[in-house]
Amino acid sequence: MRITDRGRGEEGRERLTLVPETVDDLWHLSHVLEPGDLVSGDTTRRIQRDDENLRDTGGQREHMYVTIRVEDVEFARFANRLRVGGEIVSASREDQLGHHHTLNVEERSEIEIEKEFKPDQVDRIEEAEETAENPEVAIATVEEGEAYVHLVKQYGTDEYGRFTRPTGKGEYAQPRTQLFADLAEALARLDVEAIILAGPGFTKRDALDYIEEEYPDVAERVSVVDTSSAGDRGVHEVLKRGAVDEVQAETRIAREAELIDELTSRIAQGAKAAYGVEQVAEAADFGAVERLLVLDERLRLERQGQGDWDVDVDEVIRTVERQGGEVTVFSAEFAPGEQLKNLGGIAALLRYRLE
Repeated sequence: MRITDRGRGEEGRERLTLVPETVDDLWHLSHVLEPGDLVSGDTTRRIQRDDENLRDTGGQREHMYVTIRVEDVEFARFANRLRVGGEIVSASREDQLGHHHTLNVEERSEIEIEKEFKPDQVDRIEEAEETAENPEVAIATVEEGEAYVHLVKQYGTDEYGRFTRPTGKGEYAQPRTQLFADLAEALARLDVEAIILAGPGFTKRDALDYIEEEYPDVAERVSVVDTSSAGDRGVHEVLKRGAVDEVQAETRIAREAELIDELTSRIAQGAKAAYGVEQVAEAADFGAVERLLVLDERLRLERQGQGDWDVDVDEVIRTVERQGGEVTVFSAEFAPGEQLKNLGGIAALLRYRLE
């Protein structure tokens, strides 16, 4: 994320002009924008012809600059864009005012946001700006007959590819090198700065030997980590052990995995932890919250008035921050966020145990 300008808009609202540079940035913005915010940007819009002498062909697209009052936001993950819909309140063509329009925000397209930013939303944008220079990382996990490649994102991990080749004995058994070739070819196609190769036993070492022989330039970017399994579980082990942090100074997913493990450990021991909105709000009132954990998906629903909590979550956040506590907003896209969701979408690590 690149912030190009800051200022003040109407009614004292803060105005940010920024350029999302990655799909991660678009995901961050999907959790910042809310109904009622103003978003401006370049777009095209189909304009109906009013000229009686021209045949109506359904309208032609014209370029214009518009400001819309946000009604809905959708992160189109697989289309690499953010869809922001709402009513046009300002436009280079006045006859378009009041019409509904959808801004398709893509990577490297500049937009302007005017809103009353909440502290965690500013933190999210600034975090995205700070981590823009982090190297891209891939995690390859391999065991007998199976290999997987995942890309590390700020919103979670994306499975880039999976490969199966029956090995060992039997009618359909194939040489292990065929599996290694599939894996190596996939890694060679990736534009990443670091690759973590993980898995159980000696298979990953044999895979690395093959990569060093056939793709030496790829092998230069590989580091090896021992895990008990491949696939999603293997990826979680890699993140939990901090292997990604060695090549990426700050990785959101690794922090969340560590925090959720600490939370579940404390809950199992009956120690200093709280979960569920009522318990957490009570702990915040007592000044007992050391770190608040809240799910981005749930936070957005509550702010849009679509949730069912009887507590103002923003007031809980403000209370925690006033008392020196820290707030971590979890991604619903990754396993730690799913665990937090199962605990009610909000939890806290406490300074002391509440009776």
